[in-house]
Amino acid sequence: MASVEKDGQGYRVRFIDHNKERKAIRLTGINKSNAQTVAHHVQQLVNWKKSGLALDSQTADWIAKKVGQELYDKLSNAGLIEARVSSSLGDFVASYIKRRSDVKPGTTTNYDQVRLNLVAFFGYDKPLRSVTANDAAAFREWLQAEEGQAENTLRRRCGRARQFFTAAMKAKLIDDNPFDGMPVTVSGNKSKERFITEAEAQKILDACPNAEWRLIFSLCRYGGLRCPSEVLALKWEDIVWDASRIVVTSPKTAHHKGHESRVIPLFPELLKPLMEVQEQAAERTVHVVTRYRSSNQNLRTELNRIIKRAGVIPWQKPFQNLRSTRETELMESYPAHVVCRWIGNSEAVAKKHYLQVTDAHFERAAVPRTVGGEGHSQGHKACETTKTGETIKARDPEKTQRFSGSCVSVANSSHHKINPARTRTWKIRTKI
Repeated sequence: MASVEKDGQGYRVRFIDHNKERKAIRLTGINKSNAQTVAHHVQQLVNWKKSGLALDSQTADWIAKKVGQELYDKLSNAGLIEARVSSSLGDFVASYIKRRSDVKPGTTTNYDQVRLNLVAFFGYDKPLRSVTANDAAAFREWLQAEEGQAENTLRRRCGRARQFFTAAMKAKLIDDNPFDGMPVTVSGNKSKERFITEAEAQKILDACPNAEWRLIFSLCRYGGLRCPSEVLALKWEDIVWDASRIVVTSPKTAHHKGHESRVIPLFPELLKPLMEVQEQAAERTVHVVTRYRSSNQNLRTELNRIIKRAGVIPWQKPFQNLRSTRETELMESYPAHVVCRWIGNSEAVAKKHYLQVTDAHFERAAVPRTVGGEGHSQGHKACETTKTGETIKARDPEKTQRFSGSCVSVANSSHHKINPARTRTWKIRTKI
C-alpha cells in the first residue's frame, strides 16, 4: 500500500508500482490530510495499472478536476498516468477564440488583437506553464513602450490576456494565472471628455454630405444612440410616429435579459432628419440607414472628416462624446433614472463615464442671485425645507436665511438691495 512519510522537506508518498519498483513522489505545500488523499489515489492508480480494468470514477474525477499541473507531472513521471500534451500559448489562445462562438464579432476582433500581442511578445510556441507573473508584467510594459497604448487600453488587453489564462487554469493546463493581481478595470478618463455645443452641432450638420449622414449625427447627438451598432440596427418599423417614440435595438446589451432594446422619445431634433431620409427611402426599405451598412465603412473616420470640414476641432471618442453630451443635457431637465433608461446605461456608469461639467454650468453658477421675485436665478426657483406647505416671512434684512443649503439671502450685499418694509413670502416645497 502507498504510504505517507514526512522529513525536513515535507511529505512524500512511497509506493511499489505495477512493475514492482519502489518509487516516491515528493509533495510540496500540502498538509498531512491532503498527502494521505494523494497516497490513496496513487494506490488506486497502481491497482489500475496492474489489473488493466477501468479506473475507478473517484480517482478519475480527482485527476480531472483536482490535480494541478505540478502534481500531474509528478504522477506522469512516476509512470502512473499519461503525460498531458503541453499546450503552447499560440495554439491554446487560437483554440479558445475559435470555440467562443457565443461572443459578438467585435469581441472576437478584440480577442484576436490580444492574441497577436501575446504571440509577438512571447512567441507562438511559448509553453503556457512557463509564463510567470514577471513575464506578464514585462508584457504590459512592452505594450506601453512598443505601442504607446493609453492606460485604459493596457487594462483592457491585459484583462483579455488574464481571461485566456483563466481558461487554461480551468483546463488544468496551468496552476496559477500570471496576470492575477494586475489592474484590468477600466476607469473614466476625464481628459477625453468633450461637450459638443448646439452651435458646433449645427455647423457639423451643415457640413454633412447627405441626409443619411445628417440623421446619423442627429441620432447620436440628440438621440443618444450608440454608433454604429444601434444606428445601423434601427428599422422604420421602430419609429412609432403616432406615439412620438423610437424603439432602439441594442446589440451591445442584448445578452442581458430585459436589455435587448429600449424606448426613447422622438425628440424634436430627430423629426426633420428622419422625415428627410424617409422621403428619399425606396419602397419596402427595412433599415433607416442604408448607404453605410458595409463592414468596410468606417463611420468614425468619415465623421472626423465632416467635423474638420465644418471648421470644428475634432475630439477623441467622437460617438461616445455625442452620447455623453446628450445625457448631460437631459440630466438638466429629467430625473436621472429616466435619462439612464433612455440612454441605455446605469446611473453608476453615467456618473463615471458620461456626465460632464460644462462651461454653461460655470456661467450659470457665476450669475448674481437675488432673493425671490423676478431676479431669482433659474437654478433656484424655489427653496426647500422639510415640511410641506410651510411658509417663511423674511422681514429682517439683517438676518441671513438658508433653506436646504441652496437659497441664501445675504444682508448688506453689494448685489442685493432688500427693502425691509416689504414682506417676502416663500412657499416651501418638501423633499421627503
